[in-house]
Amino acid sequence: MKYLCLVHAAPSAFDSLSEAQSIALTDDSLDYDAELRSRGHLLHAQALQPPESAVIIRVRDGRMSSSDGPFAETREHLAGFILIEARDLSEAIELAAGIPMARVGAIEVRPIAELEHS
Repeated sequence: MKYLCLVHAAPSAFDSLSEAQSIALTDDSLDYDAELRSRGHLLHAQALQPPESAVIIRVRDGRMSSSDGPFAETREHLAGFILIEARDLSEAIELAAGIPMARVGAIEVRPIAELEHS
């Protein structure tokens, strides 16, 4: 089963890191991605640009609108994602606990809904 591990972090979590700590966190994250890949669990992983670069798209009554975003009232933002393959939710949680970004943020583990065309 596929699980999306959403990496949430407060921008201030990165501000408090020294340059060496930031480099180590990036290296640890890339190393963990490689470990998951070698064990057959990693499908895809990617960091995201800061929230200021986001655009929110809405279509209402056939009309598209866009706005800068996101506008959620939260101290954390979506910083990246890791798409994994796991036997079940327990294994997905175990794998997510190893994600280095969990040390400075939070990891949301969500099962992928496999939709089928009617």
